[in-house]
Amino acid sequence: MKDKKFKLLDIATADMSFEAFGKDLNELFENCALALEEIMTDTRRVEPKKTKEIKLTANNLESLLFDFISELLFYKDTEGLVFSKFSVKISEKKEGYELTAKVKGDVWNREKHEVRTEVKAATYNQMQITKNKQWRAQMVLDV
Repeated sequence: MKDKKFKLLDIATADMSFEAFGKDLNELFENCALALEEIMTDTRRVEPKKTKEIKLTANNLESLLFDFISELLFYKDTEGLVFSKFSVKISEKKEGYELTAKVKGDVWNREKHEVRTEVKAATYNQMQITKNKQWRAQMVLDV
């Protein structure tokens, strides 16, 4: 029998999901951002030293959330920033939604900030935004 050089293995998916809640859309998106950052590090140790302003528009809430989380990941990947404070304002427009946000954080420092999970990207997989007594969002992240 010929010796095998390698074997392909079926591995579990590299995803992580969260569920967030809010009394309104603003708080919901703030809590989604907090969930993202908590997956990556302990936000209690992230000082609000640097501020970024984010302005986005989208046709629907799912796209707006996807874009918002992607923007936070963009700052992590390009400037090494992690965030701990979020102030989000969402308004409904004629053709969708507009988000303006101020996010505060600091440059990630291995000596100061806990290393948890590296998040690569937001996904639309199983994404839900619903409202009953409060707003609820569910999102899957590629890790």
